[in-house]
Amino acid sequence: MRIRRLLVANRGEIAMRILRTCERLGIETVLAASDADLESPAARRADRVVRLGPALPQTSYLSVEAVVRAALTSGANAVHPGYGFLSENPALADACARAGLLFVGPAAQHLRALGDKLQAREAAIAAGLPILPGGEVTSPTEAEAMLEHTGLPVLVKAVGGGGGRGMRLVTDTAALPHALELSMAEAGGAFGNSRVYLERYVARGRHVEVQLLADGERVLHIGERDCSVQRRYQKLVEEAPGAGLPDDLRSAMHDAAVRLGRHLGYRSLGTVEFLVDVDRATFSFLEVNPRIQVEHPVTEATSGLDLVAAQLYVAEGRPLTLRQDDVVLTGHAIECRINAEDPDRDFAPGPGKITNLRLPAGEGIRVDTAVQRGSVVPPYYDSLVAKLIAWGPDRQAALDRLAGALDRFVVEGVPTTIPLHRRLVADAELRAGGVDTGWLGRLLGADATAPVEVTTNG
Repeated sequence: MRIRRLLVANRGEIAMRILRTCERLGIETVLAASDADLESPAARRADRVVRLGPALPQTSYLSVEAVVRAALTSGANAVHPGYGFLSENPALADACARAGLLFVGPAAQHLRALGDKLQAREAAIAAGLPILPGGEVTSPTEAEAMLEHTGLPVLVKAVGGGGGRGMRLVTDTAALPHALELSMAEAGGAFGNSRVYLERYVARGRHVEVQLLADGERVLHIGERDCSVQRRYQKLVEEAPGAGLPDDLRSAMHDAAVRLGRHLGYRSLGTVEFLVDVDRATFSFLEVNPRIQVEHPVTEATSGLDLVAAQLYVAEGRPLTLRQDDVVLTGHAIECRINAEDPDRDFAPGPGKITNLRLPAGEGIRVDTAVQRGSVVPPYYDSLVAKLIAWGPDRQAALDRLAGALDRFVVEGVPTTIPLHRRLVADAELRAGGVDTGWLGRLLGADATAPVEVTTNG
């Protein structure tokens, strides 16, 4: 079935990104917008706008019923969920199928399996991928027995979690019962699922992910991205390819990701995430994100591919026309997430009206945004204002272009992370490449990425 009218069930820059590709492909668009976004630039760009519900996400962007109703009443025959919100929710994929709508994303069965960290680990094991020692535990007794396999330190992680919620670092056995209690309570409150598991903790790791594109038969990788510049598990800077990775390690991660995709019979875009142990020069499977990623532009910049268009084609049931040898990666690309946050106030969100805006331009520069002068950054959603992407023939050229673009990037009226990014791009360690996930915390003088540690003193 061809997509003739697409409901974009998201907001902000990803909504604008999807609309842009649909315009190029001649696909009519409907934006499903909450009350806070009915007058947004994305709403003005779409062919039609349909009200999704009140501003709060629970009654708009997180409502399966509201999204399906918006698609049906607007005459759309497909739904693109973007990222975040309902993008990984199998209930939306199921509801679309029942309503005769194409869901632009993986099959519901894959969303279910990959949304459960333990099922994802089992799939990785079955596909022959390396994993960190660990497994599910339901009591302190089971957890202490698991330590024989994991050793210390160890992470307590939520089975259905993400973003560091429900995660605790344990460095001594006596602290384990309290860590389990805290993690189970937090996971239950955040995800409605209190199950947890243990996993060996890697002190110096790099977060490297491989982009997959698959049609259910053929699985391709489109290189890797390094997303190690993080604060409390939230990515700030991403780049492709990963700087300084040994060629054999890089190839092994590509092969492992493709192998997992084939094992699953995967369809659509997906990202297989790995943790590279810097000290051991090994990698381990972390999880799969079965959707388009925020950082997808760096892969587009180095591959020349339109990943949103690829998503739409696969959703229509078209087989991939590309083969692995057709995927040619050139140059280097780096992305900075520009958030309406104040780094000097512990990254406190800064909603408000943008009174002045000047976007950088130039060779190799791309800005993905959905704001303009006079736009309001609402308090209800993620604080992402824009993504600044710089491509160059090599990494240093990309960094130089990125630094220049940051100097020309002006946002007034709300605090942003632009000054922090200027500092990061000028830092010698980042310039050298290969920083680990704890680097930003060390730079800022606080551990911005490590889990909360539970000790015997509580």
